[in-house]
Amino acid sequence: MIDSACTSIGLILFPALTQLDLTGPYEVFVRAPNTKVHLIWKNLDLVVSDRGMAIQPTTTFNACPELDVICVPGGPGQINLMEDEEVLSFIRTQSKQAKLVTSVCTGSLVLGAAGLLKGYKATTHWASLDQLALLGAEAVSERVVRDRNRITGAGVTSGIDFALNVVSEMFGSDIAQNIQLHMEYDPAPPFTCGSPRTASEEQLQKAQEQAAPFIEMRRQATLKAAARLKN
Repeated sequence: MIDSACTSIGLILFPALTQLDLTGPYEVFVRAPNTKVHLIWKNLDLVVSDRGMAIQPTTTFNACPELDVICVPGGPGQINLMEDEEVLSFIRTQSKQAKLVTSVCTGSLVLGAAGLLKGYKATTHWASLDQLALLGAEAVSERVVRDRNRITGAGVTSGIDFALNVVSEMFGSDIAQNIQLHMEYDPAPPFTCGSPRTASEEQLQKAQEQAAPFIEMRRQATLKAAARLKN
């Protein structure tokens, strides 16, 4: 567990992120005892998610305190982050003293682009899981993956599972379970098709075809990031 007068958790808030990658974990983290959660961006202007939700940063890269936990969400805007040296430098700097270095969904590709997943097991959204190997990580198809002080969550909704695991690590399972109960996090999805393991072949093929053009854009960004890591 983390022993701290006040635990500091920071989530990177960036344009065109998938808001649930951020707001799911946020809802868990802000319920943890004696914890300050920061939403961090370059400035304090409203940041618009990929689906149009505007979210207010609470601090900037320059003003952000040292973090006990740093978390990078995912979403389409992650592509731009992978070559944004200001963002990558901030993540690297904070990761040097952070006790946990974490991500949700394709935020793990940003960690990889920063050189922080080499030799680590990690996960991401199923459609981009194979891209982790390009950045030196060992891809694992699980909802939450822990390897030393790296904790990564899979796609979108896994952010809540991920955050409960982080809280359990920081404060103990009793507190994490209490938060889960207060949130009534008791998933009972109406359909059994929420992952490639449970979807039908037809459903999976359709989803892959729908995502293919964007996934190729993401792959090209990952390849560029991988090439920079080798230089």
